[in-house]
Amino acid sequence: MIPQLVTVRYRRSDGRRRRLYVPVLPVAVVLSPLLLLAAPAGLVACRVFRVSPVGALRGAGRLLWALPGTRFEIEQGPTAVLISVR
Repeated sequence: MIPQLVTVRYRRSDGRRRRLYVPVLPVAVVLSPLLLLAAPAGLVACRVFRVSPVGALRGAGRLLWALPGTRFEIEQGPTAVLISVR
């Protein structure tokens, strides 16, 4: 299952907390024109580094499929960031 929602929570150095909800599908639709530029660039990169384009696409798909349920937590000093993928 592909991710549906990304939640970003962060605490600023002054102690205030913020929470952002980012729906994946609308963001993907808005950024889809960039895919027209990214696809040829990816093919060129695969050719330069001698990687199979099909294998690279399969690996990217498996990575995307494994994202739901992932949590990234970063804390440095008084600032903290939590990214949760659902």
